[in-house]
Amino acid sequence: MKRTLIVLIISVTLMMPGLARGVIQADFEVDTTQNLFNLCTAPVSDPLHKEATHFCHGYLAGAYDYYKASTAGPDGKRLVCVPSPAPSRNEAIAMFLEWLKAHPQYMGDEAVDTEFRFLMEKWPCKP
Repeated sequence: MKRTLIVLIISVTLMMPGLARGVIQADFEVDTTQNLFNLCTAPVSDPLHKEATHFCHGYLAGAYDYYKASTAGPDGKRLVCVPSPAPSRNEAIAMFLEWLKAHPQYMGDEAVDTEFRFLMEKWPCKP
């Protein structure tokens, strides 16, 4: 019985590679989009859930705020035009994560590049 249970647990574990894994310290370096995704999807049971969630939101909001500041003014060339009313931060992050699940080919890319790839696809500025 014990052996059967162990084999069953191992089999189920091997069949679910896409499930979110726990956050590791290296994720906070955000070398790749995968690191950011891990932080943004940290399960509540993860000991670093709170820190990971705050880091995720701070990273994404900070990059977007920098973009807004760098494109402000009459000479600024905007690539992203969020509608009015804009979605909440939580809604926008949820949209990004869903988009990312549908575009796993970007998991190895720089996180900020992937963020803006999503934003430009979702809310492009019309000429």
